[in-house]
Amino acid sequence: MTRSAPVLNRFLVSSEYSVYYRKAKQLKWETQPTTEYTLVTLFGGRLDYFDGNLRGELRPGQILIFNPDMGLQVSGTTVELLMLSISSAVLIQHAVSMHLVPPKATVVFQSDPITNDTELNQLVKTFHSEFCAAKPGREIVMRALIEQLLVQLLRQHSIARRSDELELSRVGLIDRRIRRSVELMHSQLDQDLSLRDLAAASYLSPFHFARLFKKITGVTPHSYLAAIRTRKAQQLLAEPDLSINAIAARVGYLSSSHFTKAFRAATGTTPREFRKALIE
Repeated sequence: MTRSAPVLNRFLVSSEYSVYYRKAKQLKWETQPTTEYTLVTLFGGRLDYFDGNLRGELRPGQILIFNPDMGLQVSGTTVELLMLSISSAVLIQHAVSMHLVPPKATVVFQSDPITNDTELNQLVKTFHSEFCAAKPGREIVMRALIEQLLVQLLRQHSIARRSDELELSRVGLIDRRIRRSVELMHSQLDQDLSLRDLAAASYLSPFHFARLFKKITGVTPHSYLAAIRTRKAQQLLAEPDLSINAIAARVGYLSSSHFTKAFRAATGTTPREFRKALIE
């Protein structure tokens, strides 16, 4: 991601969800596929987006939901943007507890912007207000708002879809054909995993594995691995006792400079800048 003339960046990360708030005169950003569901909304400006299949425009008051394993490219001017990424395990568990999905079914959302859900818009506005204001009890209020957001999204906009390929694993919602390789990525982030290592985990040849992986996710295995490393690094940066060098080693980078370069490419900020912009 590249940005010019940034005005404000704020981040919040946890194991269940993460929030990115950005305010910039010019914004250009590309994210890699993950196992999370992502909500994107605008409070100002305009945003062009491409999810690998569809191109569209997002305007203030509209909300987009991106399903797992979807990359996202966005660009805009005078943008105030909020992105909320939610663990697929958390969202599916809510759908199950609400009796919205039968066994062996997953949840998907429409690809078009949500434009006429007054209750959802009000929840997002309240969340935005809490996120940007340093009030006592902010974390408690935001967590409660996320619960309400999930219920509203699942009630009004979710589609239960039976799938023999997708399954909920310990790393999130993932295609069963590449599940073992993705689990290996998560469990051995600090290792130098080769294509042969990843292919072997899915019992495929490197050639067939690489082709299948890109067909399913839209990116190469190592691009997907880089996204997992970035997500884990963001969580570790919330731990103030860990140095940048220690975090780099934990997520598989031999040098802090290599880590900083990869992190900046993925998030638009350096690890140090990201840590400073974190909301505790």
